Amino acid sequence: MNTGDLSMSEQLKITLLVALGGSLGTLLRHGFNLATLFTPYPLGTLLENIVGSLLLSLLAGWAASRALSTLWAQYGFGVGFCGGFTTMSTLAADAVVLSAALSPWQAAIYLALSLIGGLAAAWVGYEIGRHVAARAEAEP
Repeated sequence: MNTGDLSMSEQLKITLLVALGGSLGTLLRHGFNLATLFTPYPLGTLLENIVGSLLLSLLAGWAASRALSTLWAQYGFGVGFCGGFTTMSTLAADAVVLSAALSPWQAAIYLALSLIGGLAAAWVGYEIGRHVAARAEAEP
C-alpha cells in the first residue's frame, strides 16, 4: 500500500498505529533487557531479535496466504510493534562490546547465533502463519 494514495485521516491513523505499536514493542524490549540485565552475555537482545523475527514472519506468512491488509496488522503490529521490539543498533553495539570486553570470537558467536536464530525463527514463523491462514480459510 502506497501511503501517498491515502487521505490525510488515513495517514494519521497509520502514524498513530505505528506509534502505539512501537511504544508497546519498546516496552516489551525494555522488559526483556531488565530480565536479562545481569547475564554476562547480551541475552536480552539475542532473544528480542529472534522472537521479533518469528513474530514478523508469522504476520508475513499469514498475509501471503490470505489478504491480510488490516491497518493494525500491517502498520501497528508489523512496522510499529516488531520494529520497536527488535533492535539492530543494539545488536551491533553488543557485538562491539563483546569483542572488546571478552574476545572477537565471542562477538562472532553472538552475531552467528543472532543471524542463524533469526533466520530459523523467521522460517518457522512464516510457515506457522501460512498454516494458520490456510486453516482459517478452510473452516466454514
